[in-house]
Amino acid sequence: MFDQLKNSTRTNIICIFGHPIQHSMSPIMHNVAFKDLGLDYVYIAIDIAPNNLKQAFDVVRALDIKGANITVPHKETTLKYVDEISPLARRIGAINTIKNENGRLIGRNTDASGAKKALKEANININGKNIMIIGAGGAARALAHSFIEEVNNLVIINRTSDRGKTLATELTKVYHKEVLYKKFDNKIFEEMLPSIDILVNTTTIGMFPNILLSPIPKNYLHEDLTVFDIIYNPLETQLMKYASEKGCRVLGGLDMLIYQGISSFEWWTNKTPNIELMKRSVLNEFVVK
Repeated sequence: MFDQLKNSTRTNIICIFGHPIQHSMSPIMHNVAFKDLGLDYVYIAIDIAPNNLKQAFDVVRALDIKGANITVPHKETTLKYVDEISPLARRIGAINTIKNENGRLIGRNTDASGAKKALKEANININGKNIMIIGAGGAARALAHSFIEEVNNLVIINRTSDRGKTLATELTKVYHKEVLYKKFDNKIFEEMLPSIDILVNTTTIGMFPNILLSPIPKNYLHEDLTVFDIIYNPLETQLMKYASEKGCRVLGGLDMLIYQGISSFEWWTNKTPNIELMKRSVLNEFVVK
């Protein structure tokens, strides 16, 4: 990781905060891009428990860490610890990227644009479609806010009713368009999935190391369904395998990871990274594994 450093006393540090964090491929793709552009930056993954998040941002300021990505479960909580929030991130209610400008921490959300770009590149059109989002965390919030104005119907599925209801109510109020909330239950999937065009999993169910788990049993999927699982480690989740076997159109989370990462990279450095190099570096990591 550190072979690209030119002068350790001047190296710019970027990090990613999450808990857990061992699944993250962000250090690999960002460090490769820094090296390719000859930038004296290094990207480090740091596991931060929720009760230590405030102290982590104090450290960002104290050590002049130039920026950070924020992943589960911190995307919503981070709002409390930054000094400025972009209008989009404030509307979404979640941050996945921060930039340190002379001790002032600014938060943005690049998940929304990353997801939309990934879908567009895969020729998946959300306009006028019925979409079901599983989850109500930071990523779910970003995708829901970015989808709502284009889709026909949007349904939020979540285990805890308070978070799910809150998101559905908020979306309905802001966009004057009814968004349904249903509690995570196989009966709901059985009843509703036949009328759903695009299913989006934003939970960590099926993420490394629990790769044999799926949020939905195979028998509830149907061949007219498009399944977008934003998990990228593993590249093919159990849900995606089930979907492929049922004849669904399938998209994993790798491209969303790359596109949201590019937006963050450009904001931190004012440079545009090599997208193919970043993607290849992640894919190579899975080949090595």
